[in-house]
Amino acid sequence: MPDLQLTLSGGATQPEKVAITLEILFLLTVLSLAPAIMLTVTSFTRIIIVFHFLRQALGTPQLPPNQILASLAIFMTIAIMMPVGTKINEEALQPYLDERIGFTEALDKAQDPLREFLFKHTREKDLSIFYTITEMERPETKEDVPTIMLVAGYVISELKTGFTIGFLIYIPFLVLDMVVASILLSMGMMMLPPVMVSLPFKILLFVMIDGWGLLTGSLVNSFLL
Repeated sequence: MPDLQLTLSGGATQPEKVAITLEILFLLTVLSLAPAIMLTVTSFTRIIIVFHFLRQALGTPQLPPNQILASLAIFMTIAIMMPVGTKINEEALQPYLDERIGFTEALDKAQDPLREFLFKHTREKDLSIFYTITEMERPETKEDVPTIMLVAGYVISELKTGFTIGFLIYIPFLVLDMVVASILLSMGMMMLPPVMVSLPFKILLFVMIDGWGLLTGSLVNSFLL
């Protein structure tokens, strides 16, 4: 077999080339962390949790499929995060591409719209949890809050909000299950599973009230308020 030799030469010795190399490395790192970023700093977490609660409340744990729910959640997330993305593009990305600002300044400017969104939907109580855990000094202003702390508090807030909305969704379907179970019990049909009987009625109720439209609209509006 012939020998295969790889030779690297002409290394980046100039400061400009080194800076460009580091920027490319940073961008590749961000791209590799894109799924985690999608889950932690956007509206995706709340949406997907609510969708799964809805599926359980309806009594259809396999329908709609996970792929459909995830795809719908992603497109809703894109729509909700569009204003934030527009600000980042106008204030950070375009000035950087036009070489009006440096990479570090662009990175700082890109965080501002995102931090504003995170602060808007993060409870102060949830944010303080991590300061208690780490025993760090409490910040005096929002600018003093590290982004990592802010993201952690935001995720906790989104989990709480998602579970709260899921509980509210569960109530009417649970009442319907109880009504059906009482009727079957009064008729002596104790061997017939109430969930199986109530399933078509829950689906019919959800379709008649335009459940998907109401749910998606309410979720989007919950981030715009």
